[in-house]
Amino acid sequence: MKSNARFATFAMVLVAAISLHAAAPLRARCTIGPSETAGRLRLSIEDGDCKPEQHCGSNFSNDSFSQFKGVSLSDLSHDGAQLTATLTAEAGTFTCSGLVHEGVLTGSSLFIPDEAFVDRMKQMGFPSVDSEKLQAYAFIGVESGYVRSLQQTGIKGITVDNLIALRIFRVDPTYIHSIISLGYELPDADRLIGLRVQGVDAAEVREIRLLGYQPSLDELLQIRIFHVTPDFIRRMEARGLKNLTIAKLVQIRIFNLAD
Repeated sequence: MKSNARFATFAMVLVAAISLHAAAPLRARCTIGPSETAGRLRLSIEDGDCKPEQHCGSNFSNDSFSQFKGVSLSDLSHDGAQLTATLTAEAGTFTCSGLVHEGVLTGSSLFIPDEAFVDRMKQMGFPSVDSEKLQAYAFIGVESGYVRSLQQTGIKGITVDNLIALRIFRVDPTYIHSIISLGYELPDADRLIGLRVQGVDAAEVREIRLLGYQPSLDELLQIRIFHVTPDFIRRMEARGLKNLTIAKLVQIRIFNLAD
């Protein structure tokens, strides 16, 4: 009995230690400057232990900065200004503090995870979200309400890793329902990401079906990858190539037989 009690105590301490580590603050070097897209900002974060020859940083730009406070393009025009850019999100709070030189803010960043968010993720079945992922969640807008809405659709295979891609590529309940409303079985999370990445759109699927095709999910991916559009199908039919299968249409595209 004493052995079991010691083991239970050890397990509780271990779980607590893992939980503490998972929500540990992150410190790094940061720079904020103009993005390649006019009128936008770009944030670069680099681990302090990163060697010059390594590529171990992260870059964020565009939409992420709509939520930042304390920095703007006009602020970066003031050489020598001391600024603190702050992003407050459900997953945690990020700050980048430093000096402006030649239009770029350079300094140190700090990300403090939100323990309440970590607890909500645990309750939804994600017990170990590390600080790096929490920071990414903060930048791209992974929130507990979004995660819950995905789970309520019934999709399988959601992980702490692919939540990032699900959010980046805007896989949401509206998109999920648009796919299953076509009669397809509910895809898992990774398949949905693939469909979204390739731009599979319910309206285009309906248009292809009106041309007499009933593509599978795999064929929908091929259709998008090889640009087998409804217009392309109609052009082939106008040349007298009727009743072609999806596979044949893809081959025509691959081997440039339409030229």
